[in-house]
Amino acid sequence: MKKKRTALALLLGTGLLLSACSGNGGNPSNGGEQTGKQEGASGFVFGETPLKFSFYGNYDWYTMYPWGQDAATKWIQDNKKVTVEAVQAGGAALQKFNTMIASNKLPDVIWSDRGNDIEKLRKAGKLVPLDEYLDKYPNLKKWAGEKTLNMLRSEDGKLYQFPNWYTKDPMGNGGYAINNKIYNELGSPKLETFDDLYAYLKLVKEKYPKVIPYEVGMAGQGIDFFYAGMAEDHPVGYMLSGYMPQGDKLTSIFADPVFREAMVMANKFFSEKLITQDALTQTLDQVKEKVNSGNVAVLGAFNTTVIGTEANTLLKAKDPEGGYTMIWPLHKEGVDPKKVWVNEFDSLGWNVAVITTSAENPEGIFAFLDWQTGEEGQRIIFWGPEGLYWQGTNEKGAPVYTDKYKTDVEQRTKDMAVWNEFQWVGNTAFIDGSKAENELILPEGQRDWATVSQTNVAWKTSFDITQFSNINPLPESEEGIIDQRVANILDQLRAKILYAKNEQEVIALIDKAGEEAEKAGYQKLLEYKTERWQANLKKMNGN
Repeated sequence: MKKKRTALALLLGTGLLLSACSGNGGNPSNGGEQTGKQEGASGFVFGETPLKFSFYGNYDWYTMYPWGQDAATKWIQDNKKVTVEAVQAGGAALQKFNTMIASNKLPDVIWSDRGNDIEKLRKAGKLVPLDEYLDKYPNLKKWAGEKTLNMLRSEDGKLYQFPNWYTKDPMGNGGYAINNKIYNELGSPKLETFDDLYAYLKLVKEKYPKVIPYEVGMAGQGIDFFYAGMAEDHPVGYMLSGYMPQGDKLTSIFADPVFREAMVMANKFFSEKLITQDALTQTLDQVKEKVNSGNVAVLGAFNTTVIGTEANTLLKAKDPEGGYTMIWPLHKEGVDPKKVWVNEFDSLGWNVAVITTSAENPEGIFAFLDWQTGEEGQRIIFWGPEGLYWQGTNEKGAPVYTDKYKTDVEQRTKDMAVWNEFQWVGNTAFIDGSKAENELILPEGQRDWATVSQTNVAWKTSFDITQFSNINPLPESEEGIIDQRVANILDQLRAKILYAKNEQEVIALIDKAGEEAEKAGYQKLLEYKTERWQANLKKMNGN
């Protein structure tokens, strides 16, 4: 379950991905933009004084590309005199993180989820507070705003976390996408309800026995969408986080009738082999391979706009009638489709970068991160250096696309996928505002698939969960230990449900898991999280 929550934060909300949110084109004024020279107390001048620091991405899946070997980071290295040295997790982030703490050998910057790991470092005195740099290097303060920064402050009132993909507007990359060629060959049937989906997947299985009817991505993400579509205003994150809000309290997910109905449906689809049979064990590369080959009829995942973009480009290059189209989230008959939420967003963004006390030049690192989150930095790290895919800017600072951007879609997609791996402090409002300025005025065949999918579907089906930020307990606390036990129970339950013989066994398994959770202290955990949730609501209301 802990891994599931990480996947939710990573893929549902945003950011590692090709874009983040909104699309209103409304950018704050350029006043205060950090693009020029600012001299630090030690004589450091960003863009003139060479800066080198180490960087660690605290995720099993994250491997940083070599700095300076692509056009964007080469430009930064040459023009801003910044070099970043990777500290790789090697697929074992938890072990690596704990080893670094135990040996007291921390990298200069750690990029990680908000919450427990960051709080461990703060309490140990291993993080540098950022407050003294906010006015001197003003991009973060200007774009994130005081409310967001205050929500990110620690118990001591100081700010240690530099947010990534912070936003005030809906964002998301998740949802359903259909294989155009298969859909059209089968007569383009109605696909709106779960009954429609079931009938369509049965038809796919009959007509295309080698095709996966419903590909659910890593860790069964597409299965989780069943919960979101089974009732109104039931965002997928409630199930993944292990609670259901009722009134002013967080209550048991095991007792939620919506959860039960969704799991019965999951069992039915899986047992009839309409769903990927390695749903809970497959890797991202395995998912991408299947989607890229066109061997998938329907895709449901938290990162559909990301993997769909590459797949759509590859398939359309072979056949103009191929590719994928994102569709509105499916739902139970009678459920209002405008109240089905398969994405979530948090104004605090996805994850954060923190500067450790190991850094020799913390001000220089902050200056770089602040530049990167500003207009110039975002243009470079998202679209590459000027002259390649953009030339000049409009009055709002948005890059003006070149002909190469419009015509060399395959190479642009590959380049932007690499640059996305360096997007550590993404500025949602600027990126999406800029994309909206450019993308939707292009001819339809030249538009970025992800942008169109996000604008038309993903962002419109995203639920604001800011109120639930930072409510998880520390792992070593009593509540944290309970949290892990309950998470394990939920993880085991998901696997058992898929292989259950019938509906009655599914319900019995959920009942048993609920009893085990209660014995593990589940009620105490719910009360703890409820208290934190209510405190967030007061903070958000200015109390």
